[in-house]
Formats: sequence, C-alpha cells, structure tokens
Amino acid sequence: MPTLFEALQRLRLSEEETSGSIPPPPPPAFTPRATVDNARLIKLFNLMTSKECVSQFKEIFSKAADPEALLKIVSLLTSDSDYFMEVVRNKYGSKRVQKLLGISDDVDALFYAAILHRFYDIMTDKYASYVAIRAMLVFDTMEKFRMYDHVLYYALEIARDHYGCIALNEVITDVGDPLYRKLLLDLVALNALFLSNDPSGNFVVQHVLTLYDSRCTSNVAVSLLGHCVDLSFQKYGSYIVEKLLEAEESMAVVVVELLECEGGRLSRLARNEFGSFVVVKALKVTHAMNRFDLLGDLVQKLMPLRHLLVTFHGSNIAKILEFYG
Repeated sequence: MPTLFEALQRLRLSEEETSGSIPPPPPPAFTPRATVDNARLIKLFNLMTSKECVSQFKEIFSKAADPEALLKIVSLLTSDSDYFMEVVRNKYGSKRVQKLLGISDDVDALFYAAILHRFYDIMTDKYASYVAIRAMLVFDTMEKFRMYDHVLYYALEIARDHYGCIALNEVITDVGDPLYRKLLLDLVALNALFLSNDPSGNFVVQHVLTLYDSRCTSNVAVSLLGHCVDLSFQKYGSYIVEKLLEAEESMAVVVVELLECEGGRLSRLARNEFGSFVVVKALKVTHAMNRFDLLGDLVQKLMPLRHLLVTFHGSNIAKILEFYG
C-alpha cells in the first residue's frame, strides 16, 4: 500500500500529463522558488486549491493517513511563506488547511509558525482569515495565547481593513479567555471614535455594542462623548449611536447631547436621512425605559421644530410629537 507521501508524488495534475504530453504550468498565482521541489510543490498546490481535487484530498488525508507522511506534506506546504499564503488565500485552499488543523501537535506546530509569520496578511484576507480563526479555536493554550497577542498588536490595523474587520469580529466573539476578551473590548472602546469614523472600523464598534457587555458599552459611550451628533449624520455612525441608545448604560449620554444641540443643528439632524432615525430612536427608548424626564425635555426641544419636520425624513418624528402635542 503506497504511503501518503508517495500518493502525493503520483498525484496526476491533468489528463494531458497521463498521456505523455508536457505537464501544465503552475497556476499564475504561484511560482515555485526552488527547482528541486517544483513538481511536488505544484502537485500539492493543485491538490489544496483545485475544485476538482475534493475526492483526492479526502483520499490522501484520510483518517488512516500515515502521521509521518502527513507531517512531511504539511512541512512542504508551510516551507515557503509566499507559497503558503497563495494556498490559504484560495477558497478551497483555506477550507482544506482548516481540515488539517488540530490533527496532531506536530502538524499544528508547523501551521502555527506559518500563520504567525504572515499574521496580518492572513487576518486581512477574505479566505485566509478563516484559517487563523480556526487555529485560535483548536490550538493548545500557549499557541492560542500567542495568537491573541498578535491580534492585540495588529487589532486597530486589522479593524480598518475591509475583510479584517470581519475577522476581528469573529475573534472577539469566539475568544475563550476572559482576560484577552477584556483587553480586546477595552482596546476597541478606547479607540471607538477613531474606529467609528472609519469605513471598516465602524463595524467593529457596532459589533462590540451587540455583545451587551455593560463595561464595554459604557467605555464606548465615554469615548464618543460629544461626538454622537456628528456621527448621527453619517450612515454607519448613526447605527452606532442607535445602539448606544438601546443600552441603559449609554442612552442618557446620547439624549443629553441631543438636548444640548442648538435649535438649527437639531433641526438639520431631525431632517437628515440618517439622523432622523436617531431622533426617533431617542424618543422611543426614553419612553420605553421610563425616562420621562429626558423624554419630556426632548419633546419640548423638538416641538418648536414640528412644522419643519413634516417632510419625508422628519415625518415620523412629527407624528410622535403630534401624539404628545
């Protein structure tokens, strides 16, 4: 019976190769750096990234696979950081590497080193990031904590990336250690204003506010103190302000800021396509939370503007004011 490594060596790249014609060139995304292992690298790349190699992957990496041969293959897979990156950036490559995580400590050690070497690149890639997220779930405690350290170090840069913000949110949700979770939430809360004004970072602020962590919510509110009205004029900023209004720990911070608005600015906010939702939310939550003191002050502040709010964006506010009028 052939070994796992021998099976890989004999893996066919295509029908043309079996007929004796010239083998196909390597995929455009990958150019091997060494000539001695070119054939193995190309075959392994195809095995890991080709949609057509599903059955071959399952056969070679079956539960009955030889551990030593598996270690040799993973060693080859992780031998070059650029090569490894091209594999995990691939949709199928990412899924197959995830399947190999947690098989053995020796295999995990190779993946651990490869992931840390390109941690930021992996965490900000659409598919590669799932490899790092999966690794943080299955690795042993010390390796897991070392990866958490990297998350903390790169967190703000990752949060500002289109795909990185999604990966960071996954990590924040799944992080199992209470201390690291606290450190991550504190980091986001401390930088909430900076992140709230970023096209990607704002999604991280929104996410931590959905975790219903009272301490984090309060810290975010403190960081955004005096900036809630400005954020309410923005599409995603208004989502953050609405989430602050939904929490008892932070609701008053937003409402007081609305009450401190000059009449002209409050009028513009109430008629703004995003700000109008914030004002409606403020009226509703103050009532729902029995904060009739804040509700009364807000209604009194808005009532003189009622005739200006009959337009499309302010119409819902006008209807609520009519109820109290």
